[in-house]
Amino acid sequence: MLARECIVSAPGKVILHGEHAVVHGKVALAVSLNLRTYLRIQPGAAGRVSINMPNIDTFLSWDVSSLHALLPASRAGLQNAVEPDAAVVLKLREYAGLGDGLADTRSLAVLAFLYIYLSVFAESRELPSLTMAVWSELPTGAGLGSSAAFSVCLSAALLASRGAIACPAVEAAQTARWSDEDLELINKWAFQGEKIIHGNPSGVDNAVGTWGGALRYHSGKIKPLSSTPMLRILLTNTRVPRSTKVLVAGVRDKITKFPAIMNPVLESIDAISCECERTLMEMARGPEIQHYRVLEELIDINQHHLNVMGVGHPSLDRLCQVSLAHGLHSKLTGAGGGGCGITLLTPDTDSSVVERSIQELKDCGYDCWETSIGAPGVLHHSPSSLTEDVLKILNSY
Repeated sequence: MLARECIVSAPGKVILHGEHAVVHGKVALAVSLNLRTYLRIQPGAAGRVSINMPNIDTFLSWDVSSLHALLPASRAGLQNAVEPDAAVVLKLREYAGLGDGLADTRSLAVLAFLYIYLSVFAESRELPSLTMAVWSELPTGAGLGSSAAFSVCLSAALLASRGAIACPAVEAAQTARWSDEDLELINKWAFQGEKIIHGNPSGVDNAVGTWGGALRYHSGKIKPLSSTPMLRILLTNTRVPRSTKVLVAGVRDKITKFPAIMNPVLESIDAISCECERTLMEMARGPEIQHYRVLEELIDINQHHLNVMGVGHPSLDRLCQVSLAHGLHSKLTGAGGGGCGITLLTPDTDSSVVERSIQELKDCGYDCWETSIGAPGVLHHSPSSLTEDVLKILNSY
């Protein structure tokens, strides 16, 4: 049985620059989004494992004795974070009553939990009874890294409960970070959770959720930026559904058809990502207003490029028009074709401008949040460090 509760959180992510171009070998910058997923694990009723995920209307409970039969035959150790085996995943699907091929958010979250729980505790003498509650500020299916934030939280809490990583001490109303070595292990296991959910993920989302800040992604290599500033933004969800697969294919077709035109666009986006990286590193040493002006220009140029690539949408055009009318600068983030966009807020942006912009965007039928990017990665929380609303939800289960 678990000795005590463990409360963790992890941020979402947005692509600041480089979406679509990254598929063609160019640099992309991903940054943490300070809309977070919160997860609490605590000792549960004897012989029971219960999970409560109200965001996705999922409330399940199993007998620990029945879970023993699902333990993996080969136990490679916690440091290895073995890739999910198709036969094991199928076995978990059958146990949880999830038909083969079901890929809804609920089914995949349950599979990720079962896989990481059983793998982390595989070498224990007994599986622990526990109750898990999860609450997320992130919308699902919006390209904001909600599944990765869940996988990071799950890995951190279970590894800490197992004793595989130290549980950093937290004072009242405080949070704490893990060591780099422990973060590496958390990230390894979160990546396996992402594989359960997405099949063949890049690893960017779980890395952002683990380390926070900003990451440079280029040709499969992920490099955290050593230091980045926190930037205020508006995050807008146009609520227009889109197919990432179709959009990516459309960009590829356009590059094939007009290589002399489109390849310079890709090179320009690559240069935008690199210039933004340099600017963020300078800002970490001391932000000045001219840095924000550079970021605003880069946002405008990149948004025009993304429209040229064919991944814009009238809903995103409207977002840019509304924000520009208030002197603010916006671009899409992620796949485009609808979805989400970000708007930079500078230190001299008046609160009344922010309020009017949010209201006008909501009047367009969009969801809009004032938040920040460059937030800390996975955190260990004391209960009193949580907001009253989050604590109330977690305490309901």
